[in-house]
Amino acid sequence: MKSSWIKARAALSVPLSAGLHRWNNNAATMPHSVAFRPCSSNSQAIIRLAASSPCGSTHRSSSVNRPSLCTLQPVAQPRSSHVAGSRAVRLATSLSSSFLHPAGSAGVPIAAVPCRPPRQQLTVASGAASAGQSAVPREPQRAAGDVSVPSGNGGVSEIYTSIREEVEGSIWQGGKRQRVASGVASVVEEEVVVAGDVAAGAGRSQQSYVPLEPTPMVQEAWDLLNASVVHYYNQPVGTVAASDPTSTAPLNYDQVFIRDFIPSALAFMLSGHHEIVRNFLLYTLQLQSWEKTVDAHRPGEGLMPASFKVTQTPVEDSAATGGAAYEEHLDPDFGESAIGRVAPVDSGLWWIQLLQAYGRCTGDLSLQQRVDVQTGIKLILKVCLADHFDMFPTLITTDGSCMIDRRLGIHGHPLEIQSLLYGALRAARDMLIPEGDSIDLIRAVNARLTALSFHIRQYYWLDLPRLNTIYRFKTEEYSHDAVNKFNIYPDQIPPWLMDWIPDRGGYFVGNVQPAHMDFRWFALGNLWAIVSSLASHAQAEAILDLMEEKWEELVGGMPMKICFPSLENGEWRIITGADPKNTAWSYHNGGSWPVLLWPFTAACLKMGRPQLAQRAVEVAERRLQADRWPEYYDTRRGRFIGKQARLHQTWSIAGYLTSKLLLANPHAVSLIAADEDWDIINASTTLLASNPRRRRHRPNPLPSPLF
Repeated sequence: MKSSWIKARAALSVPLSAGLHRWNNNAATMPHSVAFRPCSSNSQAIIRLAASSPCGSTHRSSSVNRPSLCTLQPVAQPRSSHVAGSRAVRLATSLSSSFLHPAGSAGVPIAAVPCRPPRQQLTVASGAASAGQSAVPREPQRAAGDVSVPSGNGGVSEIYTSIREEVEGSIWQGGKRQRVASGVASVVEEEVVVAGDVAAGAGRSQQSYVPLEPTPMVQEAWDLLNASVVHYYNQPVGTVAASDPTSTAPLNYDQVFIRDFIPSALAFMLSGHHEIVRNFLLYTLQLQSWEKTVDAHRPGEGLMPASFKVTQTPVEDSAATGGAAYEEHLDPDFGESAIGRVAPVDSGLWWIQLLQAYGRCTGDLSLQQRVDVQTGIKLILKVCLADHFDMFPTLITTDGSCMIDRRLGIHGHPLEIQSLLYGALRAARDMLIPEGDSIDLIRAVNARLTALSFHIRQYYWLDLPRLNTIYRFKTEEYSHDAVNKFNIYPDQIPPWLMDWIPDRGGYFVGNVQPAHMDFRWFALGNLWAIVSSLASHAQAEAILDLMEEKWEELVGGMPMKICFPSLENGEWRIITGADPKNTAWSYHNGGSWPVLLWPFTAACLKMGRPQLAQRAVEVAERRLQADRWPEYYDTRRGRFIGKQARLHQTWSIAGYLTSKLLLANPHAVSLIAADEDWDIINASTTLLASNPRRRRHRPNPLPSPLF
């Protein structure tokens, strides 16, 4: 019986013989094993579909020693022989089929997915987590009524019982995905997994990256980053936001934030440590299904936490828990404890893109294909694609729902969220297995990508010619052919912009909605538009041209301005509510954030301008270590450490390391960057030529009354 994913492949008109030929020519590029874990967090068994090695060898799992996370410059582990682990109970049956994820990693060279042994099973030590104490693993609790989205017509059980005739993978060449099939025999192995073990298969580098020269600054950065690692039952699960030695009130800086961990995750992966990233992805996924309530209101299931904290509670009856003195718990924050009680919209979008980067870096796509991970992706997408009272494809959010987590007048359709949404939708489309309800979801994602790309490129873009057009806008246009579609009044153009915008270059404005256009420059939204290819090639070049032209304003003494310019005087009082932390040229209101160095580096490398990124890194190196790695800088040129900035801020440290690692390994930008999608471009071109009235139909007349 052919399943829907085979039919989908057939629709691509890729001959099977061509796929076999490509398999033979690129044997070392295909992923070696696929593993699934049931959705239930209490399950102790996984079923592995392990393809026989195309290199002619068969590998088995074993318990091996991993390099310490505290190693300054780890190197890729050599491939070793694998023997059966003592804790595994195996039931192996030779079959002629297996199931493999159909979507690959955009932009990754073929060599990035080498032939590799299957996942390793690690034994979790149950020794003392602190002096004189021991801990008992305890899985995070799922919310009552938690549902699992079936990934096939036969539900979850179909994945574990169906026998397929082909192994299907993906290879990217020239930015286009091609399906590859092979009739390699496979083995189904059932293993008993040690309780609490989520790190199986992680920690092995599949690509060798050039290590950084151990200068004093780099050495200190690695030491501080390793010191910030948080452990949950002896497993690394993330990094704290800050470890300020001068602060006595940690507030929530002692928690693991999803957005803050992204540069740390990239630094760890580029240095060969994947275990912490895998653990982070899986544990935050489990937290997604926790019950979330704010004043008796329950938000959507797909909401990911903004942060979490590892807490310890003493155990009264230690005999019942195997002699443990305490239990560890993960305490998530979905916004119910945040300032302003704002839901973290960007958390799920970052999580999806980090998941794809992990698969690209390790070559291990099994994590993406797990049933619970596929379910998590779908839940996030359903929240993002839900119907609203909105005429635009952009995602409407409130103030403070992203990196700018305080009131700054970005409510509506902020650019940062749209750039992250576009990147997350593209990553999710590549990772979703196209069967069952996922097929309709992929169609919805494609439709949203086309509309979102067109909308942002058409209406958010601003350069000198576009500004001149807005300056001459007619208002109150009521027609389908209106030029001023959002009824933007030319008097909204701020005086500073008329002289500031250069002849060469442009950028995406911060927000567009009816009768409102936020003309401020927002760094992360523009930079991630380049990385995710939301910006066209010409627009991406223009953004970097603008940054080069306005280097003193946007970079100054410390890269780089989170937004430009700042709100001052009456604007500051009205828009921020007189926020004392967001005064002019401070914090989010025009402050300089060193963490923005890494997305700037990624954008420059993608566009082939590494010298611009190197220039910014050199500016940061003048002060960052001497100032003890602060969170942000104040004043117009970023000359002063922020008034309330934390020192030893983890993402400032990780952002610097990630930038250095990317500059040393330019090809590594493919872990997070996406190439232009020509299907989206062609569809957007069709939108430009279409008449909005063409799809309108004459309504049917009402039936005439009988009397």
